[in-house]
Amino acid sequence: MKVYHGGLVEIEKIDLSQSRLNRDFGAGFYVTNIQEQAELWAKRKGLRHGTNGYVTEFTFFENAYNHYEMEVLRFDGYTEDWLDFVVMNRNPEVSEPAHEYDIVEGPVADDDIAQRIDAYLEGAITKEKFLDDLKFTRPTHQICFCTTRSLQMLEQVKKKKYVGNIDDAITQSLVADYGITVDKAIDVYFESKTYRLLIDESTGLCNKPWKDIYELLKKELNKKQ
Repeated sequence: MKVYHGGLVEIEKIDLSQSRLNRDFGAGFYVTNIQEQAELWAKRKGLRHGTNGYVTEFTFFENAYNHYEMEVLRFDGYTEDWLDFVVMNRNPEVSEPAHEYDIVEGPVADDDIAQRIDAYLEGAITKEKFLDDLKFTRPTHQICFCTTRSLQMLEQVKKKKYVGNIDDAITQSLVADYGITVDKAIDVYFESKTYRLLIDESTGLCNKPWKDIYELLKKELNKKQ
């Protein structure tokens, strides 16, 4: 299986000591089999840090799922078990790994879902309501390699797959014209139909000046109002 890691800089060597606790599946090295998702992660990080994003491609040896030395946990979707596991790992009071799995696979708790998790924990919505709402969420995917031995199931295909120069002119224009924050502008841009057309090379939109692309985006946004 081809998998991708979207990050701020190129991956020279995976260093699990740099991974953070309190993420969906705990500390580890995260990849996805959805290339567009990895590119989106890389581009967002690049825009927020004023640099370029990188996507590194790997081959994941799926025999890891049946390897006798590997402890693997897989979630098929936004299930009750998935929610309980994510809540356990995202607990801010956790100061050490909350589980002993080598590899964990399942959907992503993105920013919107993370906010809904907070609402669930505060009692604002029930678990049933939370899970019911997620039935209409677009597919996401992530695999977390939690231990050093799990990394042997990854083989780097290409180093430093360059995402490209990200001109922040569009997001800065959104901030100026719509009075929104930079983070909101980034979300609006990357979640738009215009962006999906932009990354589809068959449309040729990527060859046009950024101002033409911005005008197309504004037309899309104005129709939603």
